[in-house]
Amino acid sequence: MKAPPVPQKEGPRTNREIRVREVQLIDSEGQNRGVLETLAALQLAEEEGLDLVEIVPNASPPVCKILDYGKYRFNEQKKAAEARKKQKVVEIKEIKLRPGIDDHDYDTKMKAVKRFFEDGDKVKFVLRFRGREMAHQDLGFKVLERVKIETAAIAKIELEPSLDGRQMIMVLAPK
Repeated sequence: MKAPPVPQKEGPRTNREIRVREVQLIDSEGQNRGVLETLAALQLAEEEGLDLVEIVPNASPPVCKILDYGKYRFNEQKKAAEARKKQKVVEIKEIKLRPGIDDHDYDTKMKAVKRFFEDGDKVKFVLRFRGREMAHQDLGFKVLERVKIETAAIAKIELEPSLDGRQMIMVLAPK
């Protein structure tokens, strides 16, 4: 029979979880104390009423710092939340076109496309064919070619125009 796997702890190792003989110690004031035995470093941390936290586990010897672990975790969570808040989720906006689109309708859709690119979103152009329009696929390619030429300065092509059943699809991303 096999022993059950040891569950991995989330976050850095602290206090008695640090299982190396020596550590590079940084005290609570931020001063480098040099290489100490783990037990001696742990004793210093307990004397100050703080925790010994492994900051850089891959170093040789690992770097540990004396600090309040609860406060450290709180600050890490705050940093992570701030980073998530600043992330921009790229959305794919869809613009539907027809092969015989009128100039004014086309211009209105292009204004919307430019606004999407300014917001940093990708745009998916869907050109639908109905009934006998399938016989004139070249008209659809011309419309998408016109879109490609007009947006060349502000966008790059992510997916070239391709036929998918009764519709033609092209995806553009902002530069």
